[in-house]
Amino acid sequence: MIRSRTAAALAATVLLAAGCGTGGDDTATQARSGEPSSASTAPAPAATSTPSPASGTGEPSESATASKAPVPEVLTFTARTLDGKTFEGASLAGRPVVFWFWAPWCPKCMSEAPAVKAAAGKYGDVAFVGVAGLDTEAAMRQFVQRTGTGDIVQLSDDKGAVWTRLGVSQQSTFVFMKPDGSTEKASGPLDSGELNGYVEKLRAG
Repeated sequence: MIRSRTAAALAATVLLAAGCGTGGDDTATQARSGEPSSASTAPAPAATSTPSPASGTGEPSESATASKAPVPEVLTFTARTLDGKTFEGASLAGRPVVFWFWAPWCPKCMSEAPAVKAAAGKYGDVAFVGVAGLDTEAAMRQFVQRTGTGDIVQLSDDKGAVWTRLGVSQQSTFVFMKPDGSTEKASGPLDSGELNGYVEKLRAG
């Protein structure tokens, strides 16, 4: 009885060893043959990527397409506005510009101020820049307040640097500048019809 149990146990051990050995041999055989095992045949998850907005549309971004207009030499100046801010002439590049040169005590300048204010409101694609000189900043600010022309840029040019750069020697003078930097001057006073005529010509190129 004991002998039969021992024989049965021995037979089971031999079968178990044979089963483990078979699995190991199969794995080794697959490795030698270059065939993938069942564990390596599962497909890897597909790589995903989210395209950026620019690459998704195929169009360049706004910053990439934006180009700066060339700055004419006459606009390479820095000035100060009557409210104390720094003004770069280069910021006007690429636009038609009307420079209005005035002095606080000038009756002609006072009379044409309503026409300048109206034209600045009418022609939004044209930059209007007042250039005050020949007096103190206090007097310049009082002029702007009296005439209601504070909605346009008003430069304090008490030393006459901008006047000199644009070749102006007296008030009231208008300088009409095209985007390429070419200019046309007109002495004031200009009434509303005359000023609008010059601006229309400027816009027409």
